[in-house]
Amino acid sequence: MKKFLVMLLALTLMLALVACGGNGDANDTDTNALSDTEVDTAEDTAADTTGDDVAVMSYADYVAAELDAPVVIEAYVQAKQSWWDNKATIYTQDQDGAYFIYEMVCSEEDYAKLVPGTKIRVSGYKAEFEGEVELASGATFEIIEGADTYVAEPVELTAVLGTEELINYQNQLASFKGMTVEAVEYKNGEPGDDIYVTLGLNGASYDFCVEYYLTGTDTEVYQTVGTLEVGDVVDVEGFVYWYQGVNPHITAVTVAE
Repeated sequence: MKKFLVMLLALTLMLALVACGGNGDANDTDTNALSDTEVDTAEDTAADTTGDDVAVMSYADYVAAELDAPVVIEAYVQAKQSWWDNKATIYTQDQDGAYFIYEMVCSEEDYAKLVPGTKIRVSGYKAEFEGEVELASGATFEIIEGADTYVAEPVELTAVLGTEELINYQNQLASFKGMTVEAVEYKNGEPGDDIYVTLGLNGASYDFCVEYYLTGTDTEVYQTVGTLEVGDVVDVEGFVYWYQGVNPHITAVTVAE
């Protein structure tokens, strides 16, 4: 949708240039004649249109929206996964549901302001990647000054693992209890990157992940998971992320005595 708007605006500018040129042959128009500034202006105009034309949605409205549709949501920062090249990836939630925001436009200075509980308004496009529904790269945001704060308590979802109901909690902070460790594997064979964890419950196996960008090597959860052994029984907390099926991003782990 955004690309279509940019192309349409660019075409409009090109036609205007041809009209100003008098009786020149339209077939001689250079399709690369737009300056970088004009292209940037077109992209900015398309981005602004998203926020102007779409009202703030409830979580139910967001869920009902089609993929690639423009969306505007208000939610509270729960955790920050990464910042790079003026792009931030964060987990947000309200009292009704959760939103994963991928590579949102964000300066480093503003990234520092996104502490847990901060309420923000985000404008962008709804997307899906390998089952994970998210606000796509390029979304913009503003901090809602003077708003209340909200940090979610984990919802206990052990009983809905392996059921169709679990998708209703996508991206929420959740807990899973009494899980048995079946495998622990570093992404590159040694500490320093993601840790893939297979946990079992009632004869079924589930894939979890310690996301390095979310919980780096110096965090308690990263170090604890690295010491887990097959057969350990654990309670875990994490965000109900999706990657080709449920793949929670672990933020805390407790080993049973």
